[in-house]
Amino acid sequence: MPHFHAELVPAMLTPMNRDLSVDYEKAERLAKHLVQNGCDGLLINGTTGESPTLTLDEKIELVKVAKQGAGGKAQIMVGAGSNDTEKTLSDAKKMVQLGIDALLIVVPYYNKPNQRGMFEHFKRIAQGVDAEIVIYNIPSRSVVRMEAETMAKLHRECPNIIGVKQSHPDMDAVSEITALLPQESWLTWCGDDTLTLPMMACGAHGTISVIAHLTGLMMREMIQAVKQGNQQRALELHLKQLHLGRELFFLPNPTVVKTMMAKLGMMEGTMRLPLVEPEPDEMKRIDALLAHYKSILPQTV
Repeated sequence: MPHFHAELVPAMLTPMNRDLSVDYEKAERLAKHLVQNGCDGLLINGTTGESPTLTLDEKIELVKVAKQGAGGKAQIMVGAGSNDTEKTLSDAKKMVQLGIDALLIVVPYYNKPNQRGMFEHFKRIAQGVDAEIVIYNIPSRSVVRMEAETMAKLHRECPNIIGVKQSHPDMDAVSEITALLPQESWLTWCGDDTLTLPMMACGAHGTISVIAHLTGLMMREMIQAVKQGNQQRALELHLKQLHLGRELFFLPNPTVVKTMMAKLGMMEGTMRLPLVEPEPDEMKRIDALLAHYKSILPQTV
C-alpha cells in the first residue's frame, strides 16, 4: 500500500479574519478539531480552502500550522496544482520541503489538454519531486477528464503517482480505474461526499471530503462499516447525511460549509472575492440546514 493511505481526508477550510487575512490560529485549531473527529488525513490548500486566492507564502504557512494542529495524528496532503506545468512543479517542490505526505495535483483546467498532454504534465511533475502524487480528476472544473488508461500508464512509468481523487458521478469510470490499476499500489478516493458509499462499492479506498468538517465521526463509521462488510449500517449512515451533503453545494463551495462553521463558532464566515457571503434568503436556507444538521447528530445524555 502507498505511504499515503488515509481514508477520511477533509479538504480543510481556510479560516480568515474580517479583514480577509488568514487566521492561522483558527486554522491550527481547525486541524486539531478535524483529527479529533475521525479524520486520519488532512488536505491543505484545496479549492475548499480557497487556494485560488491564497499566496504561496500563505499556503506554506497553512501547511505548517495544520501540521502542528494535527500533531502527527493525521497524514498531510497538499494541493499544488495549476494549469501551468512549470509553475506546478515549482510550487510542488516548495511544499515537499515542508515534510508533507502527498501532493494533490489537479488535471489542468481551462487550457483543456488531451490525454497525452495530461500524461506529460503529470510525468514532468512526478519525475521532478520526491513525493507521492494523487491526481485530482474533476471535469466539472477542468472541463477535460483523465481516462483510466492514462492513469494506468502514468502509474507504470511513475510509481510515485499513487492514486486519484475522483470527482465525477460516473461509477463505470470508477470501476474501470479499479479494474486497470493494481490494488496493492494504487488508491482511489471519492471526491464527492454523497458518492462515497457508491464509489467504495466500486473499489474506492476512502474519501476527500467537505462534509467531514461537520460529520467526521459519522463518515469515519460509514467507511469502517463498508470495510467490515456491514452494508446495512453503511447505508444508514449514508442516507442520514444525504440531505446535508447535497445542500452544502447549493452555493459555490465553500460558502455553505464555511458559513455553517462560522455559526458553530469555529471561524469567521469571510471569503475572498470572487466568492461572496450569502444573501439573506440564502442565509435562511443555511439556517434550516444547520437545524437539520443538529438533528442528525448523535444524541448524548
